[in-house]
Amino acid sequence: MVFKRRDRRSLLQILTELVYPRGGWGRAFLYVQHRVRRLPDTPERIARGIWAGVFTTFTPFYGLHFVVAFLIARMIRGNILAALSGTFFGNPLTYVPIGIISLKTGYFFLGTKFDEGRHRSFFGKFADASRDLKDNIVALFTHGQPNWEGLRVFYHEIFFPYLIGGLLPGIVAGTIAYFLSVPVIRAYQHRRRAKIKAKFEAIKKKAQAEADLGAKAD
Repeated sequence: MVFKRRDRRSLLQILTELVYPRGGWGRAFLYVQHRVRRLPDTPERIARGIWAGVFTTFTPFYGLHFVVAFLIARMIRGNILAALSGTFFGNPLTYVPIGIISLKTGYFFLGTKFDEGRHRSFFGKFADASRDLKDNIVALFTHGQPNWEGLRVFYHEIFFPYLIGGLLPGIVAGTIAYFLSVPVIRAYQHRRRAKIKAKFEAIKKKAQAEADLGAKAD
């Protein structure tokens, strides 16, 4: 096949590059930044898309961030591709601080706190919820009894506080990204148009000079 990789990656390499991409996160960030700036749209629409993507990373819908960013971008008339690229703000280097900020803000707004010893640890609650979800799906097709306790604890102590607490920091981070993006994208587009115009002018002058030489030769 024409589009297959020549160097087939192992499963370990694929998983490793999800956590730390080839060339590092700095290079990956520059690549995404370059692609976003070259999008054929107005700076404001692109920046609104970035807002949607950055805001989405503060929501607890892991695995669905592309879908959430797409829907939000459609609602605020932002650029869809910019929104999907904006979700790059959430990565293995930022998910931990984003999660801590969102959860602590959620506990503050709800007047609660995370009691690790009450039920299970933070990661234990994730594990319990995942196990309940798997077991309950299996129970639909067998004679097993569904158990929602792990999911109930996860919803009340993790998911809902995260959802509520991520709203404010998500809006703040998205708005900062918006106002930083607009002038940068506008300046880039002006420079790009100027370069294209200069290139066409050079081609035009070259063609005119060749035409003048041909006329003189005749």
